[in-house]
Amino acid sequence: MNVVKEIASINRRELDLGITGTEASSWHFQYRDSAYVFIGGLDYDLTEGDVLCIFSQYGEPCDINLVRDQQTGRSRGFAFLAYQDQRSTILAVDN
Repeated sequence: MNVVKEIASINRRELDLGITGTEASSWHFQYRDSAYVFIGGLDYDLTEGDVLCIFSQYGEPCDINLVRDQQTGRSRGFAFLAYQDQRSTILAVDN
């Protein structure tokens, strides 16, 4: 319960100082022109098609870069995905 009280205290201080609660303080505002999403913690056996199937529920992907090991060609467990519409990026990250 102490952790919850500490977080509430931090939130109150941020609001009092004007750090949060403004559009400019939101990550949405900071990355408003980017349609790319970093996807980490992927299973090494997933393919580009698998990642597209999962993330197409939030919008239409237009680019994917599943990072692979240069020597073995095996996935390194993370990818970068771009959506045609930046609003899809927000949906994917928030969900």
